[in-house]
Amino acid sequence: MSDTPVLDLLTQMTADSFERTNLDASTLMLVRLAALVAVDAPPASYVTNLAAADAAGIGMEDLQNVLIAVAPIVGTARVASAAGNVARGLGLAIMAAEAEAEAEDAGA
Repeated sequence: MSDTPVLDLLTQMTADSFERTNLDASTLMLVRLAALVAVDAPPASYVTNLAAADAAGIGMEDLQNVLIAVAPIVGTARVASAAGNVARGLGLAIMAAEAEAEAEDAGA
């Protein structure tokens, strides 16, 4: 059994969603990001999805356009929350990368 069963499950679910849709990777990630905004997803959800979005060619300008597009539907509070959660998520990703680099340096 893995040390990260929940993360493994989420990774597999994401891979399955890519395999079972006819959407191209870019469109799929835009839809996923819009869904994260709609459900007021936590920062960790943005971290994992922004990495996949980046791999699909989705940049911060695209994310801003998603926020603009969904604002009339989900409301300003949800969009503001999403923007904050994206920023916190990116901060978490940076902290994790720095910790990983420090661990590698300590092991070298």
